[in-house]
Amino acid sequence: MVTAMNQSITDGEVLFGNDSSIVNLTAHRINPAHHYHDGPPNPTWITIGQFKQVLDAIVDRADVHLTLDDGFASDVEIALPLLLERGLTAEFFVLAGRLGEPGRLDHEGVRQLVSSGMSIGSHGWMHRDWRRLDERQASQELGDARQVLAEITGQPVDAVAVPFGSYDRTVLRRLRQARITRVYTSDGGRARRDSWLQPRTSLRYDLDLAWITRVLDSTPSGKQRLRTAAARLVKRLR
Repeated sequence: MVTAMNQSITDGEVLFGNDSSIVNLTAHRINPAHHYHDGPPNPTWITIGQFKQVLDAIVDRADVHLTLDDGFASDVEIALPLLLERGLTAEFFVLAGRLGEPGRLDHEGVRQLVSSGMSIGSHGWMHRDWRRLDERQASQELGDARQVLAEITGQPVDAVAVPFGSYDRTVLRRLRQARITRVYTSDGGRARRDSWLQPRTSLRYDLDLAWITRVLDSTPSGKQRLRTAAARLVKRLR
């Protein structure tokens, strides 16, 4: 049990109070609609109003890191100006194989994010499940995608966000072999700032101010923390 707990902490979870911990939030598509009648086509799509609520809540919060996944056009059209208005920065994880598709970022959009002070990471090539890759696909998802983004940005791209939050020990081994410096998951909860594996909490279509407050400021019980740590450890060892 002690060994498992040490492994859990090494890989990024914060089980108990820690002033150096951070909350990683991730947004996906930001839809200009003001509301959804029956929910959006994807539960991780949010409205402009909801995105503004989140940004207003994290201004001057040094313990919150914002990321955006998938490389939707809304990254530049909606998210970027709202971030700049508030003096905020974010890290954008882009799908290199889908650049230029309708509704997606193109090369110029990626460069605009960089020139505006934002960071670029890789979300892979085509949003495949990294647990189910053959060697050729793994090379494309973990290597080629980063090379394309590095050529566009003119700088190394060494951080990745795992599609679907799906990983196991094989995925983690491949990422270490690829010399990835930071790995973002979808496990939720707080993380140590210096950890290689960084859990994130996804923004959802039903978020409101109560949800934001709970995610940013609530303290899970000891039992909840241990349960979360055990679940993440299972994913790393499977």
